[in-house]
Amino acid sequence: MSALTRDAVYETLNTVMDPEVPVISVVELGIIRDASVSASPRGDVVHVTVTPTYSGCPAMHEIEADIRAALRARGAHEVVVDTVFAPAWTTDWIGPEAREKLRAYGIAPPGRAEPQGLITLTRARVAVACPFCGSHDTRLQSEFGSTACKAIHVCNACRQPFDEFKAF
Repeated sequence: MSALTRDAVYETLNTVMDPEVPVISVVELGIIRDASVSASPRGDVVHVTVTPTYSGCPAMHEIEADIRAALRARGAHEVVVDTVFAPAWTTDWIGPEAREKLRAYGIAPPGRAEPQGLITLTRARVAVACPFCGSHDTRLQSEFGSTACKAIHVCNACRQPFDEFKAF
């Protein structure tokens, strides 16, 4: 019989923080697609399925190592992390509580992702609310922020620069 349960695995995964945004867990980020536990003669084998935020995400190696370390510390004998790319991750998988954590951390949470299959030559931008003062009087400073999944904005009201987690 397994000592670990699926719920215990998810509870543990909820303590594994995104290394680029350390206020939300990999579960809250929405990259954990599934988890299961099977018993072996040596102990529990945990299988975790993840979908990276994008195929070239440099944080995935660290995330996978953190997942393995956390689950081994919880008693798993073996941890298998499977990476799947379909369906593609979307910022719509970030829940409301995690979006609020992003805002409180100083990162504008993403808006709704564009519908799949929609091809545009330019990206229509909706004003991004400043996570510090709430003003929508902001401007895009750079499409490329501290990581590839973020853009840099500046608030015209409080003059504070901030990252926006891009919607995709």
